[in-house]
Amino acid sequence: MNEDQFSVMLAIIVPPIIEQITKNSNIDDDKAISGFYQSKLYQELSDEKSKLWHYSPMTLYTMYQDELLTGSYDYPEEA
Repeated sequence: MNEDQFSVMLAIIVPPIIEQITKNSNIDDDKAISGFYQSKLYQELSDEKSKLWHYSPMTLYTMYQDELLTGSYDYPEEA
């Protein structure tokens, strides 16, 4: 996947994650966006080699919640 394709992939994956954050937390869009972009998960997601983009936005949201609660997250097993 080239850099442009990966940028498009992130542009598709990230908004539903932000939507879940704002929907399930008592924070506004700006805080949700800022918090997610500063997370370890986003840092890893934004590296194409991590292959985190293979996971669904809901799975990534769950991983983000785990990071907020525990400081880390586990990689789900693929079926």
